[in-house]
Parts: sequence; structure tokens; C-alpha cells
Amino acid sequence: MQIRISWPAGNITATFDVDTATAQALAKALPLTSSACTWGEEVYFDTGVSVSRETDARQVVEPGTVAFWTDGDALALPYGPTPISRGDECRLASPCNILGSLDGDARVLATVRDGDPIRVELIDE
Repeated sequence: MQIRISWPAGNITATFDVDTATAQALAKALPLTSSACTWGEEVYFDTGVSVSRETDARQVVEPGTVAFWTDGDALALPYGPTPISRGDECRLASPCNILGSLDGDARVLATVRDGDPIRVELIDE
């Protein structure tokens, strides 16, 4: 499954690796529009989707990981260190469900500003 994430200064696509309950719930909610929040080198935004934390949820991830933050019903898109990172790692606020990864250079997310409108849509295959 592939999605497109768009904001005023750009867009990026992401590929979901896994067919999980989280991915299915998110797909049913698309397209969605939200308001971006930034936290260090992470963009996150509310999805209106509520799911449980999966058994393989992780807090430390690679840059460009597409994660679902169950505590905030939000997609979390880290591209570098956050305020709680140790060194250069991407440390999320709490363990998140892993959905897949961004296609291309995740650093394009640096152009997202707090409060920017975000749109997420399914790309037809």
C-alpha cells in the first residue's frame, strides 16, 4: 500500500511494508486532512484513527520510518533527532506501531511548519 503526504511546501510518498490492523484502519480513514505538529526533527499529526499498540511497537526507529503513535492517534514521521533522542537516533515520544517507510529523502519533511495543513491520501495501484 502506498500513500502520499502533502503540505504547502512539498509532498512525499510512503510505502507500507506490513498488512497490520493499524495499516488497515488508517487506509479506511483516507483521504484525511490534519494540522502538522513538529517536535525536533519529527512531523506528526492527528489522524482521527484510534488503534491499540501492537506487540512489535518501537520507540527508536530509523529516519524515514512511518510510525503510528497510539497515545496520540497520530502518524509520526521522524527524519532526525527529537528532543529526547540520544545522539543522532530518532526516538519517538513512546513506542509506536511501525507501518513502513518514506520513499526518497525523509529530510524533505524539514520544510513542514508547525500548523501547516497536511493531506494524506491513498495512491491507487
